[in-house]
Amino acid sequence: MQTIDRFPPGDAWTDDQPPLSESPSIHPTARLWKCTVGAWTEIGAHTQMGECSFGDYSYTAGDVMALYSEIGKFCSIASHVRINPSNHPMERVSQHHFTYRRVQYDFDTVDDAGIFAWRRADQCVIGHDVWLGHGVTVMPGVKIGIGAVIGSGAVVTKDIAPYEIAVGVPAKPLRKRFPDDQIEQLLRIAWWDWDHATIKARFHDLLDMNTFIEKYGAK
Repeated sequence: MQTIDRFPPGDAWTDDQPPLSESPSIHPTARLWKCTVGAWTEIGAHTQMGECSFGDYSYTAGDVMALYSEIGKFCSIASHVRINPSNHPMERVSQHHFTYRRVQYDFDTVDDAGIFAWRRADQCVIGHDVWLGHGVTVMPGVKIGIGAVIGSGAVVTKDIAPYEIAVGVPAKPLRKRFPDDQIEQLLRIAWWDWDHATIKARFHDLLDMNTFIEKYGAK
């Protein structure tokens, strides 16, 4: 038997990950257009994002596609996730994109700007500290609350509340991660808005819920 390691340092599946910084880490194969990307972020291989905001500390594991979306801080986005796949004009005789990408097919001198405005207005919003499992699809216009978990392969067609775990096709809430009183405290504390120095100073408190609520929750 021979051990083979063909992954360069810091690539997927290796334990030795390079340190991140305030400058986003964007894989050379990623494609971004008209996006804002926060600090301490990592955008994995073959990720494609268009007209998205991507919050501090969030990452994509690779092969992710996102369009017209607001993605919060500390989000964990697994591979092959699709956020806001484009809808087609089903009410037309043909729903094919030649009906709006008209110039490409030599059917007109201008494209149908209204279709793109319609898609842009149907924005997805992913809250802070959300985990989207492998192969999740988040349909246009859906909002996923802070701290939610979406199970692998789920298709999210309706809004998901903060700290809910949702699974299935279509995705349905399974249970909440924490009791309601703890969820209320977490939303009130809003630790995701702390600056880097504060998080670093309080890092170990973040590892234990009871300690965290006791120290930073409402008295």
